[in-house]
Amino acid sequence: MSSLFRPGTELMVQYAGYHRDRRNIATHFVGIPLIVFAVGVLLARPTVTVAGLALTPAWVLWALAAAWYVSRGPGLLGVAVAAVTAVLVALAQPLGAGTTTAWLAWGAGCFVAGWLVQFVGHLYEGRRPAFFDDLVGLLVGPMFVVAEALFAFGRLRQLAAEIERQVGPTMLRDLHHQPAAR
Repeated sequence: MSSLFRPGTELMVQYAGYHRDRRNIATHFVGIPLIVFAVGVLLARPTVTVAGLALTPAWVLWALAAAWYVSRGPGLLGVAVAAVTAVLVALAQPLGAGTTTAWLAWGAGCFVAGWLVQFVGHLYEGRRPAFFDDLVGLLVGPMFVVAEALFAFGRLRQLAAEIERQVGPTMLRDLHHQPAAR
């Protein structure tokens, strides 16, 4: 596994190299939030009250991940990813208070659905997911989706240009003329 503490641009370029087909990127806008939400659900138990606040393993994991995102730069991206993942974790927390069956069904169901959507995207891409080669990709996924949303709104142009310079533009890959296996 490569270093967890590489600069954000390097992480994004590596991850983007696995995600150049626009249909694959689109599936990530569904799959990655579903997976983050599912992890929030599955880690919504047990709850410990600390200073009047309900603390779950999901919030501990979120705090660690948010610190990592903010430290990778650029600042707007780190803060945006931390905010988006906080919303997903907050939405997941009430499901931890439900019955065990409901908690597990929501958590496992969203987790499996998120991964299925991701794998469909990678069929379009013609390449396996990034985390198969580097587990850090599991953390970079949410950062990638938020960055792609920010790119669509005209933000982080320098990062978008650097990604495109290093790994090329996004495209619609012709599924009938596949390149040799990598």
